[in-house]
Amino acid sequence: MLDGVTEQTAAPIPAEQLVPADAHVLGNPDAPVTVVEFGDLECPYCAAAAPVLRRTVEESGGRVRLVFRHFPLFEIHPHALSAALAVEAAAAQGRFWEMQAALFEHQDHLGEAGLAERAEELGLDGASVVGDAAQQYAAPVQRDYADALAAGVEGTPTLFVNGLRYVGRVTPEGLRAAIEAADPR
Repeated sequence: MLDGVTEQTAAPIPAEQLVPADAHVLGNPDAPVTVVEFGDLECPYCAAAAPVLRRTVEESGGRVRLVFRHFPLFEIHPHALSAALAVEAAAAQGRFWEMQAALFEHQDHLGEAGLAERAEELGLDGASVVGDAAQQYAAPVQRDYADALAAGVEGTPTLFVNGLRYVGRVTPEGLRAAIEAADPR
């Protein structure tokens, strides 16, 4: 199967089902193409996809926006859930994308000490992103996880381009092909 092909066998999932009102959006909020990623902050494939996704948004001229949603694979990644809570705590302080990038860069240090250290490097209170303090951010993580299951997500990263599931490795060429198919301008 080619990278970047979107599955045409099912109807697109409606944007309102994939993009909640409080979504973490990178890029033009009104872009004609929406890439939704269900990801896990401890997943090495998500870490590898992150720069490709960011570059695609940056180079799109406002045509593409990226929405990140949580799908922590806590059974195989023991720190995925606490990392999701930490990035949500950082989001409450306006630093979602910076914290996400920092956690992907330091996936080998996602215990509480590592999460607190990443937060402090961003100028945040390290205690605010771990333990009981981070638990208050469980609701969006739970919602994302439930929405992922409802959309048929089984692993990470799973992408949807304008509601159609992206198939294959996340590559610049594959993303370009999927974006062109979604918005052929």
